Amino acid sequence: NKPVGITSFDVIRKLRRSLKIRKMGHAGTLDPFAAGVLIILIGKATKRFEEFAAFDKQYLAEIEFGVETDTFDISGKVIERHSLERAIPEEEIENILRQFTGEIEQIPPVFSALKHKGRPLYTYARKGVEVQPPPRRVRIDAVELVHYDWPRVWVDIVCSKGTYIRSLASDIGKKAGTGACLRSLIRTRIGPYRIEDAYHLDVLTVPGKALEVLEREIS
Repeated sequence: NKPVGITSFDVIRKLRRSLKIRKMGHAGTLDPFAAGVLIILIGKATKRFEEFAAFDKQYLAEIEFGVETDTFDISGKVIERHSLERAIPEEEIENILRQFTGEIEQIPPVFSALKHKGRPLYTYARKGVEVQPPPRRVRIDAVELVHYDWPRVWVDIVCSKGTYIRSLASDIGKKAGTGACLRSLIRTRIGPYRIEDAYHLDVLTVPGKALEVLEREIS
């Protein structure tokens, strides 16, 4: 269960020290501001990356309307604030969300790890170099409103691999005519692996604890 504030690879670094194992990777990057399920592959399991990466994913996303940022999330630079003259009713939000189910085309954020000419897109974005990533086809199996507190809503999302929830939040804001960005994100599931069964990183980094957990899981 990755905490907020660190990268997915930071988790690998910490676990390598705890387990004293170098051959390790993860399946499915989470942005530093996001938390939740991160599958860690150790030893021979690293060869099964494609298998784990292909699983569908589930998220709890907090979306704030009226704010647009360059990263599509609250950690980025605000590029526009919209005057919210009226609250969009809950029923109207639900209607907007329904328009994003099924296979959709999505443009990835320019602040992402996707490669362009061998370099991550964020390296260009940080230098102010404009690179327009091509749209990608992704699948949204479900997008349901679970809590409404205008101008923020909490949405449960089930989607295919490769889906950017930041882009989805931005697109929902465009459809609403108010703009929007992702305020917080928790990945609650990857395939059959659920957050209630995940280990917190602080437990796994206690000396000797990570090895104890690993031995228990193997047995």
